[in-house]
Amino acid sequence: MTIEKRYDFVFLFDVQDGNPNGDPDAGNLPRIDPETGMGLVTDVCLKRKVRNFVQLIKDSEEDRKRNDIFVREKAILNDLIAEAHQQEGVKDKPKGKEKTESARQYMCNRYYDIRTFGAVLTTGENAGQVRGPVQLTFSRSIEPIVTLEHSITRSAAAKEVENDKKGSEEENKELSERGRMGRKFTVPYGLYRCHGFVSAHFAKQTGFSDEDLELFWQALINMFDHDHSAARGQMNARGLYVFEHSNSLGDAPADSLFKRVQVAKKDRVEVSRSFDDYTVSINEQDLGETKLHRKLG
Repeated sequence: MTIEKRYDFVFLFDVQDGNPNGDPDAGNLPRIDPETGMGLVTDVCLKRKVRNFVQLIKDSEEDRKRNDIFVREKAILNDLIAEAHQQEGVKDKPKGKEKTESARQYMCNRYYDIRTFGAVLTTGENAGQVRGPVQLTFSRSIEPIVTLEHSITRSAAAKEVENDKKGSEEENKELSERGRMGRKFTVPYGLYRCHGFVSAHFAKQTGFSDEDLELFWQALINMFDHDHSAARGQMNARGLYVFEHSNSLGDAPADSLFKRVQVAKKDRVEVSRSFDDYTVSINEQDLGETKLHRKLG
């Protein structure tokens, strides 16, 4: 059964001594708002981690019939779309709107990320376009972040030329150091805030169910624990505050609900280096028919 209510949520997460989301156009530096110095993490970055978590825990053959992942590593998207056109109930449809809709419905039923976030399915055989019920904003840090650059080295040579002794001792040393030196960028600490929206109207179009929604909350809370790497340092989910409306249209504007969740640095803390340096206060008064669920924090 598809969800019948609208949801808006605030998601808090932090990073310590890591790069939460590198910018490929800036040499993989942590993304930053140049005017304010606030750190940024794209919605695509978080969606990738949600996909990875679902793929990790829904790995049985039975699970993949309902919770497979469309946008995954080494997947050929056009092949997956073509596969949908060969399914029973699709391949026998006459070409045109009816066949496209049948293929689109199959893709929604099969792939969790299409059902959740939507997808463009017109890159090969046409399976239409899907607008997903779950949408995320860019995450923005509570305070300006500091980006540190670290020099790193390795002792092993990657190519034989790095061990070549034809030059002078100084030339060989310079060549060796140049080939074995690298750069690493980190944020000493940053607490990020993301806003999200879940539409019951779009859920009906994709078949996004209450079970799918619970899996999404589970992914947000646990995805960083299964995504550790040396580059990302230590990342943790710190808060998930979900506003459940009483109907599909909603009881209040999302912005007014988001303002009820306030994050501030504690008094006498000059430089924040942990989540304990912040306080999270929530105004739960006069919510009316809207319910607040503290999934985390």
